[in-house]
Amino acid sequence: MSQRIAIVGAGQSGLQMALGLQARGYRVTLLSNRTPEQIRAGKVMSSQCMFDRALQTERELGLNWWDDACPPVQGIGLAVPHPEQRAAKAIDWAARLDRPAQAVDQRLKMPAWMDAFVARGGDLRIVDVGVDELEALTREHDLVLLAAGKGEIVGRFERDAARSPFATPQRALALTYVTGMTPSTPFSRVCFNLIPDVGEYFVFPALTLSGPCEIMVFEGIPGGPMDRWSDARTPEAHLEESLRILRTYLPWEAERCEDVALTDANGILSGRFAPTVRKPVMTLPSGRVVFGMADAVVVNDPITGQGSNNAAKCCKVYLDAILAHGGRPFDADWMNATFDTYWQYAQCVVTWTNSLLTPPPPHILGLLGAAGQSPVLAARIANGFDNPPDYFPWWTDPAACQQLIDQQLVKAA
Repeated sequence: MSQRIAIVGAGQSGLQMALGLQARGYRVTLLSNRTPEQIRAGKVMSSQCMFDRALQTERELGLNWWDDACPPVQGIGLAVPHPEQRAAKAIDWAARLDRPAQAVDQRLKMPAWMDAFVARGGDLRIVDVGVDELEALTREHDLVLLAAGKGEIVGRFERDAARSPFATPQRALALTYVTGMTPSTPFSRVCFNLIPDVGEYFVFPALTLSGPCEIMVFEGIPGGPMDRWSDARTPEAHLEESLRILRTYLPWEAERCEDVALTDANGILSGRFAPTVRKPVMTLPSGRVVFGMADAVVVNDPITGQGSNNAAKCCKVYLDAILAHGGRPFDADWMNATFDTYWQYAQCVVTWTNSLLTPPPPHILGLLGAAGQSPVLAARIANGFDNPPDYFPWWTDPAACQQLIDQQLVKAA
């Protein structure tokens, strides 16, 4: 008899896991608090720019259904405004990715995957899951995975204080999905803008319900001049606040937005949360255990765009571990060992992402500036988004960083 596995949460990791297990003959129960129709009709959920290695986990499962329709993200660029000259840039460079990234609106992707799961015989239940529901699921299934990134139930995973340096949100966040933006040239890219003491803004092409669009992502330092989203009470006011920020701080980005319009009234989002790592095993009152995955146990600020990438890669690690485990019981030791395998990767993402939430140290400023003189160095930084462990040790080690800069500048000379 095949093993029974329940997955709470129908996002990137939960659905990818459900479909992957289903294809291997497992009996899968998937629980979501919203129907596919409600997701399609709801607000955007994230910015979800996925890089090649994360996309490869979808390709392996035959879930890459939007390759032809989704505009490619071909590179990464960085600009820093000049502190004294308006409309001038102190740092400005861009580099191509070795392989393109893509961003598919989760209102498009998740309902399609949910429909496929049901069509293939999966048990989809629409329910808000609490402790009582988890108790029932652990009685009925061999393994229960909690893949939801939000909600009260996630808070039952113990916060790992040693791995969570921030107790409060570090950015006021906002998304704005628009059409009509002038494309970046000579190649499409994530245009990342770092505004000292104010925050960050990045924008990239994507695919939404109505077709191609651009996703604008705002990261304001709490209490600062980019933290005014609570005053934007309508979609129109949200768009106007987005454009105000660009006109004030990033005129070159504002120039691209002269003809923009919201993709739809639900193409906006704002909020804030503290980056947090949680311990992966939840022990219920009965003593039975639930295994957390992706954002339920490692949630990063979106400043590095790693959320969906982490979700896909966590799914890959967990799926491989489940398949290798055979018919043996899934106990807490197995859960901790499996999470430790994922953490070997995720810790680099956490360290890198958290480092961008504090003022950059001199060696990082030097690195970002040097990339403007060395296309090879710029490409190395850009392609690290696909695999953040490649940033180490030089991202955190000033001596290793300077050695890398010296090597590349000699080559560029």
